[in-house]
Amino acid sequence: MVEFERFELDNGLRVIFHKDVTTPMAVVNTLFDVGARDESPERTGFAHLFEHLMFGGSVNIPNFDGPLQEAGGSNNAFTSNDITNYYDVVPAQNLETALWLESDRMLSLAFTEKSLEVQRSVVIEEFKQRYLNQPYGDLWLEFRPLAYETHPYRWATIGKNIEHIKEATMDEVKDFFKTHYHPGNAILCIAGNLELEEVKRLVTKWYADIPSKEKKVRNLPQEPKQTEFRTKTIERDVPSDVYTYGFKMVGKGEDGFYEADLISDVLGRGKSSRLYKRLKKELELVTDINAYVMGSTDTGMLMLSVHPSDGATLEQIDTEIWKIIDEMKSTLVEEAELEKIINKVKTTKAFSEQGVLNKSMALAMNELMGDANLINTETELYEKVTVEGIQKYAKEILQKTNCTQLIIKAKKNDE
Repeated sequence: MVEFERFELDNGLRVIFHKDVTTPMAVVNTLFDVGARDESPERTGFAHLFEHLMFGGSVNIPNFDGPLQEAGGSNNAFTSNDITNYYDVVPAQNLETALWLESDRMLSLAFTEKSLEVQRSVVIEEFKQRYLNQPYGDLWLEFRPLAYETHPYRWATIGKNIEHIKEATMDEVKDFFKTHYHPGNAILCIAGNLELEEVKRLVTKWYADIPSKEKKVRNLPQEPKQTEFRTKTIERDVPSDVYTYGFKMVGKGEDGFYEADLISDVLGRGKSSRLYKRLKKELELVTDINAYVMGSTDTGMLMLSVHPSDGATLEQIDTEIWKIIDEMKSTLVEEAELEKIINKVKTTKAFSEQGVLNKSMALAMNELMGDANLINTETELYEKVTVEGIQKYAKEILQKTNCTQLIIKAKKNDE
């Protein structure tokens, strides 16, 4: 049981505090309700660019990392299609240093042409190294626009292309900050061996004077129901072929999400999963195969990732995958199989939420989803899933007309 307290400042900042007596460290986790889905189609990659700009210093503190390191702390951040998350880990006695740093960059990020150019160059290089020059790096750049027609999930967090970052202007950057980086669009989670009243005092001291802003109403284009099988084949300089399948499904928190998550586990989680046993152990058609859900806030995807064995054909693999899918739709999963999968989920969840940092991030994310207490109750939602529910949602999700397939073929060496 993860115990926590909630409070909110007058400027709209939501704060969660978790007392953890097992660690000498404290975590300051700041989640902003902005991700790649909030970008203009003509200026993608901005949320990720801001992840970098936020470390470029604020008006009052030109060097963010220096004071944090002097206080014995470390920091990092990540961006997704739905959120941007920043965290600092410091000795508990130096909590105020982290709050000072985080509040100042929320209030007054330093916008200089030099900082923009430096971070622009860093992001462009990252785009090249991780997405263009790395084997399979452009998988999501290719898959997303194939799977999504209208929703902003159709571009990756890094952006559609380098030009959007190259052409970003200072005015556009400032506007993005003003729109999304303010107390009313943030959730602050503090955890450690601390006292609630002291946390309230320090948060009020450093954050209460940051002006409130009206939270932008999110009005994203909704993805229409997919009605046809989509497939695309590309050739790349990669060691071997990779087949990717995606099935549209509900967003996290919607009815059917937990059923879909367990369907993916039955299909392709671990060596006892149906796809692994049939395609790898029995038929030796693949070297690896797994399934998972993306956990998106809006229309998500249930994914299959397939690494074919030498000599195995797409037709052979495709046939066996659809056979197993048809079995799931026509025959109820055994109660024992479902129970085993749910127990695995519970174990994984318990392990993933060990440590004060992981608990802080989970609390903030669950608060954004509507209930921070999901950290304690989510396993009950998995336990409520029935074999009938699995079959119902398997029939709904695992349809050929709801499937997007990307085939990456290894280029043949001409000798």
